[in-house]
Amino acid sequence: MTQTSPVRLVATDLDGTLLRNDGLCSGRTRAVLAAVERAGIQVILVTARPPRWLHDLADVVGAHGLALCGNGAFVYDVRSRQVLAEHCLVAADAVRIAIDLRDALPGIAFAVESSEGFRRERGFLDECTTVHDDTAAALEELLVPAPGKLLARCEDVPAVQFHRVVDEVVGDRGVVSYSGAAGLAEISAAGVTKAAALGDWCAAQGIDAADVYGFGDMPNDLPMLRWVGRSFGVANAHPDVLAMVDEVCASNDDDGVAQVLEALLAGIPSQV
Repeated sequence: MTQTSPVRLVATDLDGTLLRNDGLCSGRTRAVLAAVERAGIQVILVTARPPRWLHDLADVVGAHGLALCGNGAFVYDVRSRQVLAEHCLVAADAVRIAIDLRDALPGIAFAVESSEGFRRERGFLDECTTVHDDTAAALEELLVPAPGKLLARCEDVPAVQFHRVVDEVVGDRGVVSYSGAAGLAEISAAGVTKAAALGDWCAAQGIDAADVYGFGDMPNDLPMLRWVGRSFGVANAHPDVLAMVDEVCASNDDDGVAQVLEALLAGIPSQV
């Protein structure tokens, strides 16, 4: 028996959207994702997470095994742990941005996510850094290989002010994203967003935006949610997301994505 659906692809964010607040993917969600793919609908994870934070989700990615990660900087084969494509900052551009940000925010510190992993300036500290991280005295020593994301923090400045200043300084030289970590700015190369990565993926598959469901919760999801044919924000989403999506579903802790996909599957006409 085959099934037909007006939806050809489901694109979903991970943290705060598909995953519960404990960072886990529920059994209900895993089951419905598998059922969606059996119905001939692709599932693609589109996440701010770097490649190194996807390895525990190898059984969640679809049959293709790929994720669009780093806010669109990397196409990553989760099972083989290989970066298949990347859209990185040019080192010279990263240096110029860093110089201008240091002038505007003297206490700023930087880290990078590249195809080889995470590296940081010694002053870049948060709950995820450890003494085992590769470190350097300055960003300029961390730019080989080229970074998919430049990360910035400034503990001396309130988060709202920090993000405003970073946005103003970076301007159109890059894309500044906020994915939920307090006081963290994520800077990608100009034009690199979740929407751009998903659009490239769908074009290669011959899938139109109108045939895509998209799920998200944070401002970095907004470009993707504007691009897809039907957008969903989980109930716990940022106000900016809730204000623009086509539909609000249940929260991540209540398996909101799974509820929508269960309803989708229930409405697919079957053909023998």
